[in-house]
Amino acid sequence: MPYVNIRVTNEGVTAEQKQQLIEGSTDLLQRVLNKDPATTFVIIDEVETDNWGVNRENVTTRRQREKAGK
Repeated sequence: MPYVNIRVTNEGVTAEQKQQLIEGSTDLLQRVLNKDPATTFVIIDEVETDNWGVNRENVTTRRQREKAGK
C-alpha cells in the first residue's frame, strides 16, 4: 500500500496538473515496483509560500526580491 506525499507551494497548481501528478506517481509505482494502483495513495499538499523556506528565506520574500530584480 504505497503512500506518496507531494508538497508544492500554493502558486497556481491547476486541478489538471494535480491529476497528472497523481496519475504519474501511480503509474511509476506500478511500473517500477509492480504496485497495485487500487491501493496506491497520492496526497498533494499545497503550502503557503510564507511556510516554505529556501536558503535562509521564505519563498514569499524570495519571490518579491526576484520580482524587484534584486
